[in-house]
Amino acid sequence: MSQRGGFLKSTRRKERSGYWFVLPYVMFFLLFVAYPLVFSFVLIFHRWNIITPMEWIGLKNLSHLLSDPQFFRAMRNTFVFLFIHIPLEIVVALGFALLLNSKISFRGVFRALYFLPVVVSGVVVTILWQNLYSYDNGVLNTLFTRIGFPRIPWLIDSVFAMPSIAIMATWKNVGIYIVLFLVGLQNIPRDLYEAADLDGATGTKQFFHVTLPMLNPTIVLIVALSTIGGFSLFIEPYVLTGGGPMQSTMSGMLYIYNQAFYFGHMGYAATLGFVFAVIMLLVVVLQRKTIEAEAT
Repeated sequence: MSQRGGFLKSTRRKERSGYWFVLPYVMFFLLFVAYPLVFSFVLIFHRWNIITPMEWIGLKNLSHLLSDPQFFRAMRNTFVFLFIHIPLEIVVALGFALLLNSKISFRGVFRALYFLPVVVSGVVVTILWQNLYSYDNGVLNTLFTRIGFPRIPWLIDSVFAMPSIAIMATWKNVGIYIVLFLVGLQNIPRDLYEAADLDGATGTKQFFHVTLPMLNPTIVLIVALSTIGGFSLFIEPYVLTGGGPMQSTMSGMLYIYNQAFYFGHMGYAATLGFVFAVIMLLVVVLQRKTIEAEAT
């Protein structure tokens, strides 16, 4: 009995020590995840500008959102960005992944170079592309004028501004998606390609009937990550255009930021954030269902 009692005491002591190991994460979750979420949800029903006390206003923030044309304009801009960015991201990432998966020299060097923009600060990348896009002295327009082409108003024309930001965001983030596609390509069994060769399938048919179907889980993951990143678009329009010209690059996140920290509408910004998160979730789920349905 004494041995059994000692064993039980030792087990309980180990269980209690496990709680101490979990405690830092629990504290982190409560302070930086649970509390901000609960506080943001409470803000939905209040008017607050940080300085004065919170004022209960019920569902007025939500009713204001439903009649706010600027919010719908920001949502439209975000979807325009996603419409350009996601296909461009997938095509460029898959193309480079196929190239790097083949037997070429210095593959390791190229992989590091393509991934380098991912680890560089977003502000630094944005300032770099701001110099490239500058209308008067930008590198791109300087090259165009030297070969006889007119200058392109990359960031000062509402037609070019959002596509220009989408191109820059693709260059910034494509490295991580190249890595994901490489992992997917290297996990495809070689037996499938050997069987396709025996059936007389060309390289194009192998790509569409073997490679793409086997990459479907990777494509679903990349589309979801690109969508979440697109809905989080903030640094690029904030630094490059400030949301202009004519609010053509006013993204959802930038609009929420302006409402919270520029106008001091913290309650309305919290409402925008929750609605924005719900829309993002619905879009990701719809994309996943669509891709999986087309694959089957």
